[in-house]
Amino acid sequence: MNYLAHLFLAQNNADSYFGNLLGDFQKGLDTSQLNCHVKSGLANHILVDKFTDQHDAVRRSKALFSPKRKRFSGVALDVLYDHMLIKNWHLFTPVQFDFFKQHSYQLLQKNLLYMPLGMQRVVGNMINNDWFAHYQSLHGTTQALDNISKRIRFDNQFIGVGEEIEDNFNELEQLFLGFFPELTEYVIYSALESQSGSLNNKCK
Repeated sequence: MNYLAHLFLAQNNADSYFGNLLGDFQKGLDTSQLNCHVKSGLANHILVDKFTDQHDAVRRSKALFSPKRKRFSGVALDVLYDHMLIKNWHLFTPVQFDFFKQHSYQLLQKNLLYMPLGMQRVVGNMINNDWFAHYQSLHGTTQALDNISKRIRFDNQFIGVGEEIEDNFNELEQLFLGFFPELTEYVIYSALESQSGSLNNKCK
């Protein structure tokens, strides 16, 4: 899953947000120095990624991409799922998307200086350039994917993947709508952050 979905599945506090995004930046990091709330968020991130990778709807979605782009189909779905989450936002929460977006940026800002440098750059760029606003449109989403393709350090055919997304959009969306509620229920059931969701509670 990409950043918006990880935040959506986090607890409503700055440390949980930090931990739920940290999973993409933890390589080489000494996680023993993190406080328990951040660690619980990191564990939740890993849980979400594992469930996503193993879900049949996600595997079927990846199979819709052509052989030349299948290698990066997971990356494409990560970003696309954020767009689909926004598009169907009203199905998952009564909270207005614009409020959630701004609140998320505020919570991330609180821990920005404590994040690994690579994460600081990405999260700072996310906030300053309002990535989630771009994900609201399919055009903005496919532009983001083309930008990712330019950062890949070897020759690839990932650029233009938006054409395949548009061709298969309805099926991809239906698969997402079958998958995401199950993911949400699994996170609630697993309750990895149940002891740290409120900063007024002590981690156990």
